[in-house]
Amino acid sequence: MFAKLGRIVVRHPWRVIGVWIVAAVAIVGLAPKLSTTTSEVAFLPSHYQSVQAANLQKEAFTNTATPAALVVAERRGGGPLTARDVALLDRAQRVLASRRIPAVNAVDPAVVSPNHLVGLIGVEMPNVQGQLTTAQTYAVLTLRRDVTSLTKGTDLRAGVTGTAAQALDQQKSGQTASKVVAIATIGLILALLLLIFRSPVIALLPVLVIGVVSEIADGLIASLSRALGLHIDSTVSTMLIVVLFGVGTDYVLFLMFRFRERLRAGVEAKEAMVNAVTKVGPAIATAAGAVIIAFLALTLSSITLFRSLGPALAIAVAATLLAGLTLIPAIVSLLGTRTFWPSSAWQREPEGARFGAIGNVLAHHPGRVAVLSAGVLVVLGGFALGFHPSFTLTSGKTATTESAVYSKVLLRGYAAGKAEPTDVYLESTDGTAIPSSALTAYGQRLARVEGVASVAPARVAEHGTVADFRVVLTHSPKSDAAMTTVRGPLQRAADDAPAGTRPLIGGITSVYVDLESAMGHDYALVFPVAAVLILLILALLLRSVVAPWYLMGAVGLGFASTLGASVLVFQDAQGESGLTFILPIVMYLFVVALGTDYNILMVSRLREEAREGRDPRGAAAMAVRHAGPTIASAGLILAGTFASLILAGGTTLSQMGFAISVGIAIAAFVMAMFLTPSLTALVGHRAWWPGHRDEPSPGVPPSAGSMQGVGATRSNGAGESHVGTPGDDAAAATGARRP
Repeated sequence: MFAKLGRIVVRHPWRVIGVWIVAAVAIVGLAPKLSTTTSEVAFLPSHYQSVQAANLQKEAFTNTATPAALVVAERRGGGPLTARDVALLDRAQRVLASRRIPAVNAVDPAVVSPNHLVGLIGVEMPNVQGQLTTAQTYAVLTLRRDVTSLTKGTDLRAGVTGTAAQALDQQKSGQTASKVVAIATIGLILALLLLIFRSPVIALLPVLVIGVVSEIADGLIASLSRALGLHIDSTVSTMLIVVLFGVGTDYVLFLMFRFRERLRAGVEAKEAMVNAVTKVGPAIATAAGAVIIAFLALTLSSITLFRSLGPALAIAVAATLLAGLTLIPAIVSLLGTRTFWPSSAWQREPEGARFGAIGNVLAHHPGRVAVLSAGVLVVLGGFALGFHPSFTLTSGKTATTESAVYSKVLLRGYAAGKAEPTDVYLESTDGTAIPSSALTAYGQRLARVEGVASVAPARVAEHGTVADFRVVLTHSPKSDAAMTTVRGPLQRAADDAPAGTRPLIGGITSVYVDLESAMGHDYALVFPVAAVLILLILALLLRSVVAPWYLMGAVGLGFASTLGASVLVFQDAQGESGLTFILPIVMYLFVVALGTDYNILMVSRLREEAREGRDPRGAAAMAVRHAGPTIASAGLILAGTFASLILAGGTTLSQMGFAISVGIAIAAFVMAMFLTPSLTALVGHRAWWPGHRDEPSPGVPPSAGSMQGVGATRSNGAGESHVGTPGDDAAAATGARRP
């Protein structure tokens, strides 16, 4: 199949390129704009309590809302507010209320904290969830401009924070992060490809092609999101850049290394490209299939964030796969050897024997190599036992934004939960109004809960059937302590509701409690399903029921060691309270799926060398010698592209960038380079049972099965023998054994 595809593409390159151009214009031109959200509540299905509470709030209190923006003021120098400062704050409130800013329902009266250090004006805006509307964005910007103007030249220092302001700052920082990551990713790819091939043509080829594929993928994802009503997280756009360029460059490298190998063997350029697609196509397709299936396994998640993330990334990888097997070969077939211009290094096998030496050591001491490489992974994996989840989805450089700065100012006068209070709703179950005496007693019970700083008097809906108790927690609403309060004593107190009512707890802390519950479900379902599907793909590729098991075992060790390294760096070394809760699933899918790419490439080469007649150790040596440079180059580029996420700043993207880049490095430089070939050499012919895929191809002499490539005396197939050298091994491996 891949041989036929390669010949069609090489014979009709202009038609292939034309089809891609037409498809790109049509998809990009017709696709809607890709919209994202930063709202955690948007990621939960409707049966969770926090979502039901949010829906009840929208229905019962349509004309009022939780203050989505908070004007926070303090005296310059940090002293107590004076009577003049309070008068200025009151005047600012009246001015802001008189402006009748669109999307602002009300501007609450100014209040002063009990210790007189902080002044506060609440600004109510309805339905602020995730990405702000144009009117909400304008409202926050207007508030900030007016507050700055009203306090200019006075003793007050003021700014705007709260849910709406934080969402705006996150959107801005997310856009900046995408630009930074894109520049860093493209720059890294260009630099490394220039270093590897010394050709600007090859360096620019994946960047230009994947740039087009990126636009097509964005268009397809946007169309799918609109059609299915998916919620795309604001970090997806940034991750798409990394996935497309990282994975796409990997596939280009797989193809170009084999193309160059066939050229060095004296094969004509077009035939060399057909051969490259024929030989590498199955590995690329299988690797991409593993990634796509792993991503699609996320559709089983109970969290809509993951259900949206999976198809989006799967579309991106599928588009990249298609380009790697059609568009890239078409362009290269037109360029021929000019692809490597101006370098002439493609014409000769390099004399360096670095990977040959690695192969020699591995072939002679596979047991030691396996134990040492597995031991490193086990030691790092031990730190994974200390993993603790954190439930914030903040991304981007928000630590110095206005909302972050004035959130800290707010803490000088109020409990940590003041900026984002928890709401306890009471809803009548029989349609009758809830008695005021019952509401008073209920509020008093809530106020006595440990971890609750204050409870405001009940806000009652128009018909008296719904009441809202605004609860301010003593701890930060995104902290473990706040979650413990909501999950435990507050929930028990809320459940002790008056007869004929049902309680619902809403707010961001309740959302995090529900997210924690949903994650437990996903860990138990998505992980095993993805693992089984990848195992089946490996079994189909290798026609073996043995090799896939130890390959997946190696990948599992890679996952544990990656999580352990992340815990070691962020929790143990930097003192973070935990790692972002989405990290294990995202890391599992990237490390397992993308890490399997390198295992697939190495094992495919192992099988190919075995079918050339080499024994298991000789096959391992030659596989490392020839697949090693490709895996090392691809792993370096892919790890580097994911590491660029660290430049985006913020907790989520920084942790994801570090973890995935380390996981890719482990997959490439430990698993694929050492652990997988050493285990295969130890298992021997049994690795391919029951398919016998290591049997020599017809016409290959049995004498070729000696440990070629490891300095042994070998036969040239014509009855002559000589001592193998790195250069001779390369010639044997890349010579005209087969077209």
